[in-house]
This record gives sequence, structure tokens and C-alpha cells, in this order.
Amino acid sequence: MTRKIRLGAFLPGSGQHIAAWRHPDQPADGATSFAFHAELAREAERGLFDAYFLADGLAVAFGGSTEGGNAKVAGFEPVTLFAALAPLTRNLGFIATASTTYEEPYNTARKFASLDLISDGRAGWNVVTTATEAAARNFNLDRQLPHADRYKRAAEHVEVVRKLWDSFEDDAFIRDKDSGVFYHPERVHHADHAGEHFKVKGPLNVSRSPQGHPVIVQAGQSDDGRGLAAATAEVIFTAHQRLDTAQEFYRDIKARARGLGRDPGHILIMPGVSPFVGRSEAEAREKYDRLTSLILEEDGIALIKGLTGGSLDLTGHDLDGPLPELEHTEGNQSRQALIRQIADENGFTIRQLYQWVASARGHFTVVGTPVQIADTLQEWFENEGADGFNILPPWLPAGLTDFVDLVIPELQRRGLFRTEYEGRTLRQNLGLPYPVNRHAAARAALQAAE
Repeated sequence: MTRKIRLGAFLPGSGQHIAAWRHPDQPADGATSFAFHAELAREAERGLFDAYFLADGLAVAFGGSTEGGNAKVAGFEPVTLFAALAPLTRNLGFIATASTTYEEPYNTARKFASLDLISDGRAGWNVVTTATEAAARNFNLDRQLPHADRYKRAAEHVEVVRKLWDSFEDDAFIRDKDSGVFYHPERVHHADHAGEHFKVKGPLNVSRSPQGHPVIVQAGQSDDGRGLAAATAEVIFTAHQRLDTAQEFYRDIKARARGLGRDPGHILIMPGVSPFVGRSEAEAREKYDRLTSLILEEDGIALIKGLTGGSLDLTGHDLDGPLPELEHTEGNQSRQALIRQIADENGFTIRQLYQWVASARGHFTVVGTPVQIADTLQEWFENEGADGFNILPPWLPAGLTDFVDLVIPELQRRGLFRTEYEGRTLRQNLGLPYPVNRHAAARAALQAAE
């Protein structure tokens, strides 16, 4: 089968750009409008996207959050939202974020297994460690856990969740009314996990779905994050500004996965791209400039503070001067390094920096025609920079519609993107293998050895 670009649609109802809510075509209450999210899901499915993705935060601070968008970003918990959207669609996958730092594995396994059944096998779990002090204070802590500790807990959390997702073998349930046999007891298994962070007996009280279990997604770029992704992830969302850094990440992850005995082809790497699409370069630039002009200065400052770990106080600094030196924090270390890199490589002032990252917080912003944008995606896809892309429309719904109506047809014309869905489950559409139940696999291996 010819390799195809995979596409995720990252669609917060408030829009990606920090000033999106001020755009006249963007619903100001989009973050909390279910009808608007339903419109976005249908539009993403019309564009044949693999999945609707939502990040999630566990804190908000009025006047400038750690994400830089303040209280305007407050919205739905993504698993709850996706459970309601799934019946309105047929093929679109739903990738929701949940924290390994502030959730217990049993709860995580149960809610994502439920979403997977509700959607007939179209769920994915974006594994995050949640790096903010504000979130820690909402979960009975004074400070967030150290970076390394968060990733150790995350690795064990994912291990336990996967054990729980294998509680029931595929043929465990008989449900034979005549005989009265509901299930095969020997096809149900306890997790029996006892580790450094978690002790979980099991089994899970939700069965497996048509795709086996949800797709596991991860986004860390630090060394700890890369290690976790290479060991556990099936899709990796990442942020790069240049092809060469994307290639380094791509090759490193694939090599790590191979070293762990995994098939590198079973890990899809999807950098984030924020496209401003115009029928001409001038039209695309006008769209970019219009949104840039709507950025409130205080939001721009809050954005830089959040992306650099929350400790950078820009009070009194000349916004048309250089970014000060950054203090190391326990926050998102890879994003801190990326923001520093963007500022230094482009010689950006503080103002120029927040204007550039306002669209996608460090993800690659592309301003151009459908041909120019398709050229960029094709170059990364064909040169070990990406297996696909997580598309971050700057404002909604027009930013998504522009991509669906203008860029998708160009990718299809080049034979790089599907013209219809390949299957019904998220795994089938992503080209990922069905995860064989570990207990069934062990029994089959034992029988084959006899």
C-alpha cells in the first residue's frame, strides 16, 4: 500500500491563536458551545481527517494562565465532549488528553475504554504528565512533581492502563441466552500490578472495543519524553520549526523504538502545523496580519511566560528588546528550549516572538497558497520529517474550512492523502496493527511450543 499522509485536527472551540476569539468570524463562546464542536467534528470528517484532537489543562488563572490564554480558554473536559460527538460521526477518530500525574490508571483505563466502545473503536489517549504549578495546587500539592519523577510515574501509569485494557480477551463474552453462559471466566484476567507508584488488582470493568484498545498518543520531546514515546506511543505529536530538527527527532524515535524491539513503522510521528491558507500569498498574509493585529499585549506577555515555564517576569522589559535569559523550571522543558531557539534563531524581540508563537505555541506556522503549503507538507513527509501532521487552524471554523477546501484537494491530487476512509476504526485509518490481547498471545505461544 502506498504510504499516505495522516492528519489530525487540533480544534479547541476557542481557536488556536491567542487572539482568535476576537476575530469577527470566530464564535466568542466556541469553547463551551457543543453545537460549535459538533460543526467542527463534521467538517473534519468531511475533510477525511484521521482524528479530532484536544489538549487539556487542569488549571486556569484569570489574567494570564500558564498556557498564556487566560480564562478565555476554559472549556469542556475532552473525553466527556467526545463521547457526545462520537455518535454524530462515522469515521472520525477522537484523541483526548488525560494526565498520568493527576489521574489513577484504573480511572483512565475505564473512561477511555468506554469512549472506545461508544465510538465503535475510534478513541485515542494523549498521554501527558501535566507541567504547571497551578495544576499541582488543584490536586492537593503545593508544587508540581519534578520532571523526571513525572515521567517515571507516567511510564508505570501507561503500563497499568495497558494491563487493564487486556482484562478481557476478545472472545470472553458469550452472552448465550439459551445456555445461560454470559462469559468465559478463563478469558478474564487480573492486572495484579504492584509497582513504585501504583498497586492495582483489576480486572477492568469495561471490555475491549472493535480496535482492541484506544490508540496511545504522546507528545514529549525531552529525553525522558522521547524514551516514554519510543516505548509506548503509537502516535507522537511534536513541535518543530525546521525540517532538520524534525528529521533528528523522527530518526531518533524510530531508532529508539527499533532498539526496544518495536516496529518503527507502527509509530506515527505527526508535527504540529498552523496554516494560514490563501488563494494567493497576499491573501494568506492578510489573514495572518489580521489576527496578529488582534493580540492584546498582556496576552502576548502571558503566553511567553507560560511557554517558558511560568517563571519569566517580563515586567519592565522593553517588548521591542530581546528575550531575557530563561530560568530552568520543572515545567515543559522541551517547549522552553524551543521558545528560546525560536527567539535566538530569528533575532526576535519579545513582541515579535509572541506574535510568531501566538498561532500555535511553538508549532510550525505556514503562511501561503494551497500549493505552497502542500509543498511544505510533502517535503517533510518524503524526507523523514513526518508520517503526518497535526493541523492547528488559527481560528475556527474558517481556518479548518480553508484547509479542507483548498489544501486537502491539492494533497489528493498529488496522491499523498486519502480520497475515502480506509476503515471504521481509528487504527484502521491510521494503518496501525490490532493489539493482540497479551493473555491470548501467551496462550497461543504456549500451545505452539507444545
